[in-house]
Amino acid sequence: MRDKSMDRKLTMMYWRGDRFWLGKLLEHPEVMTQGETLAELEENLKDAFRLMAMDDVPKDYKTKEIAL
Repeated sequence: MRDKSMDRKLTMMYWRGDRFWLGKLLEHPEVMTQGETLAELEENLKDAFRLMAMDDVPKDYKTKEIAL
């Protein structure tokens, strides 16, 4: 089962460093990484976010929408 909340859009902030493109997520500035190209940076940010968001969550997790 895939969590639909992982399909949301986030904002990538990025800039060119000496050797790599560097970036972080505006909504989650603790998620920061680099890439040789902008495309690689974007994929690395997606992977870093998924790892951070799903850290220590078992594969058989369940989801439920709740109202706030």
